[in-house]
Amino acid sequence: MGEPIGFLYAHPDDETFLSACLIRQLADEGHAPVLLLATKGEAGQKNGYAAQATKEELAAIRVKEMEKAAAVLGITEVEHLGFPDGKLDTVDETLFLEAVIRFINKHRLKIVVTFPEDGGNFHPDHMAISRFATAAVLSGRCPSVQKLYYIRSKTLTEQGYEPTLVIDTEQAWSVKAEALRAHTSQLLAIERYFGNLDVFPENRRYESFVLHWERGQRWPSKTETSLFDDLL
Repeated sequence: MGEPIGFLYAHPDDETFLSACLIRQLADEGHAPVLLLATKGEAGQKNGYAAQATKEELAAIRVKEMEKAAAVLGITEVEHLGFPDGKLDTVDETLFLEAVIRFINKHRLKIVVTFPEDGGNFHPDHMAISRFATAAVLSGRCPSVQKLYYIRSKTLTEQGYEPTLVIDTEQAWSVKAEALRAHTSQLLAIERYFGNLDVFPENRRYESFVLHWERGQRWPSKTETSLFDDLL
């Protein structure tokens, strides 16, 4: 078994939107991708067929959908913290941080991937999981972690950070599309972002990641700092 690599996101489907092809590639190469989700996505009631579902019903639906997507992507374990969707910035900070640290240490993660500080799109939930994932890695209490990667965002690009790792999704689009379709309750949002899933979206071609922190280095360079082999 290869290195355990953790993806820490806010909602079911974040993993597929942002890193499906990377996750599948890691799984195919013998690594053990695991996923921590801060919520069960119960606030996503306007994005698909489940508009009439209660929050509790939608949470249960999305957990099942996530299981299907995880099977497609080769994710070995999914953990939902079950914090309130849309309100992560109200969760007790100590509780949140301890939960993230437990997950990292449970799996002895070597690599952690999460949102950048701006959440990619300034979504408060995305920003919250980024903050606590980063705090956990930098706390000194997660000794297994060697590298922390952020999803590349417009803000990072404007700050001069070039992507450390870029995945071209064209060859694996069928896999990513299958994982997206697993999140059936969110298909309206998915189609708004990717368009018709039967057609490869050239404007969403790349999954890009920036090395934010590496053990033994004070701060990463704003230029490319490692190759894909280094991630593994």
